[in-house]
Amino acid sequence: MKTQFAKKGDIDRKWYVVDAKDAVLGRLAVKVATYLRGKNKPVFTPNVDTGDFIIVINAGKVRLTGNKQTDKIYYHHSGYIGGIKAKSAKDVLDESPEKIIEQAVWGMLPKNRLGRTMIKKLKVYRGAEHPHKAQSPEILQ
Repeated sequence: MKTQFAKKGDIDRKWYVVDAKDAVLGRLAVKVATYLRGKNKPVFTPNVDTGDFIIVINAGKVRLTGNKQTDKIYYHHSGYIGGIKAKSAKDVLDESPEKIIEQAVWGMLPKNRLGRTMIKKLKVYRGAEHPHKAQSPEILQ
C-alpha cells in the first residue's frame, strides 16, 4: 500500500451553508475550521489546502455561554504607544458579529500562508441571505 497525497489539481471543493442561529460560538467554530482545513475528507494532507467553502448565515444570532457576553474582551492595538483598544463581546456582537465568528475560526487555523488561504474560503453574513446561490451550497448541520 502506498500513501496517497493530495495535489492542488485533484481537490474537488464543495460549498456548505451553516446556520449560526442559537449555535454556541466555540462549537460552531470547531466545525467550520474542520471543514475549512479539509480534515473531514479522506484525502486530507496537512501541507495542502484540501478544504471546502463555508457560508455562515445568521451570525448576529450566535450564542455565547456563561458570562462571556460581558467578561470576554476583544483587544486590538493601533501600533502606537498606549494604543491598545478593548471591547466586550456584547459590543462586538452588536457592532459586527461577522468579526467574532471569523476571529474564533482563525484561532483554530494554522498561522501561515496556508491558513491565510483557508480563511478566505469562509464567508460570514449577519442575516439569513447570502449571494452564493449560484454555487448551490449544501446545508451543514
